[in-house]
Amino acid sequence: MGFVIGYRRPAVPDAALVWQVAVDESQRGRGLAGKLLDALFDRLVDEGVRYLDTTITPDNEASIRLFESFAKRWNATLERSALFAAADFPDPHEPEDLFRIGPLVPAQRPSGR
Repeated sequence: MGFVIGYRRPAVPDAALVWQVAVDESQRGRGLAGKLLDALFDRLVDEGVRYLDTTITPDNEASIRLFESFAKRWNATLERSALFAAADFPDPHEPEDLFRIGPLVPAQRPSGR
């Protein structure tokens, strides 16, 4: 149905980078991507993660909406900054912006636990 891939860098233990979020086409439009992110970070905040980092191309409106919605549900700030220019990639590629969401506070998690 769907998955989230990411990692925590040892040098930045209070942040988790979300590399990819995917939902099967037949399941899209049901809020599954947001539920997957919420479930993942519901656990990660208990381990000390306070920030979600991800990169998104400026034309990926669905991903932008997904992470804006995540920030709103968690009552967290979303900061967006340029990270990679198109010229930084060896092949034709859109630029990528860094999205940082946080702080993610256990008391403000959507699950209420």
